[in-house]
Amino acid sequence: MARRPRRAKNEINVVPYVDVMLVLLVIFMVAAPGMPSGLVELPSAGKSSQQVTGNPMTVDIDKDGAITLKDGQEVTSYPDAKALAAAIKIKVDAAAGTERPVVIAADKNVRYDAVMQTTDALRMAEIPRVALQVSQQ
Repeated sequence: MARRPRRAKNEINVVPYVDVMLVLLVIFMVAAPGMPSGLVELPSAGKSSQQVTGNPMTVDIDKDGAITLKDGQEVTSYPDAKALAAAIKIKVDAAAGTERPVVIAADKNVRYDAVMQTTDALRMAEIPRVALQVSQQ
């Protein structure tokens, strides 16, 4: 009896690849809960060791986004953050040699964008000391 020659298989055996993928899937499922999440940890508004010294100017931003500057007894409204920064820069330059701090007091319902525009305008005007006022809990 003559044997027929064995023909080569034209198929790729994928079972070992599937086994490796399942092992990798299990490894990632076990390791994923231990990885740090992308949550942002915000700082608490506890007591600060630094106190604002000098005669600070206070920038108030109400819930509608209106900006007012309180400098002692003087209260002035400004249409936008750039006009406010220019006015503060003039006051800081007039009091040469003293670095007066600027405290931003924003309403808790104000858009975050309004606070950021104000801090950016003060930074661009090279105001050296800017702080945020928060209520302590």
